[in-house]
Amino acid sequence: MSNQLKLVFLVWALVMAVPAFAVDVSSTRVKETDTGVSATYEHTLMSSELAHSRLWELSVMEWRRYKQLMQGIRGSISPSTISPIEVLGIHARDEAERQRYAEVWARAMREDVDRILAFQRAYDAAGKRLYPNEPLIDVDRLPRKTEETGALQSTDRLLFFVRPKCPVCDVLTNKLLKRINEVSGIDIYLTDIAPGDDAAVRDWALTHRIDTEWVRSRRITLNHDGGALDKLTHGRGEVPYVLRRRGEDISKLRASDL
Repeated sequence: MSNQLKLVFLVWALVMAVPAFAVDVSSTRVKETDTGVSATYEHTLMSSELAHSRLWELSVMEWRRYKQLMQGIRGSISPSTISPIEVLGIHARDEAERQRYAEVWARAMREDVDRILAFQRAYDAAGKRLYPNEPLIDVDRLPRKTEETGALQSTDRLLFFVRPKCPVCDVLTNKLLKRINEVSGIDIYLTDIAPGDDAAVRDWALTHRIDTEWVRSRRITLNHDGGALDKLTHGRGEVPYVLRRRGEDISKLRASDL
């Protein structure tokens, strides 16, 4: 082959290689750009929300989807306290995803009830230790006739004595919970449960769908009876039993008043 012909083939080979090289470089730059966007997003999440997402054990993509959903109807109609798990579960894209978030939420609720009950025990013990001679309720004030100005007022607090596996109790529980916004709060005392059996208290609360937010804010307290009903009624009270505390006065509240 002549030198001239060799030169032609060499030039042709160089020309054919240029487009392939350009494609490879372009592809590399696109990948580098995508990586940069992802890194930028993750950096933004780390600086403002990554700690929060980790508390809920959510991935970056899950947290991003949660934030997007809150920009739509969910953020418009739901309370600001709605959890990311609830949002993702409500807007699950298939049954498997819905079930997964439901199980995560169920475990979180159960653990939170355990924490609340543990703190309630500590609170009760602290009260007895710090104020050993001061009863929670002055029995001498029960029963006491008060001027009726309405069955329930916003400043009233109800003391509700209930036991598990009691159909009548369940009916009264539902009636009381529907009116929780009309009173200051409800103190629930469970009877027929072994002292310290917090699991039974927790199961009862979960069965009756006691909102953990009510318990956190102490609008509802969950307590072991520990003989309180007998002390307050001089042994004449029978479960279910509801007392109303209005100011310094305490009186029995009839089911027909609810």
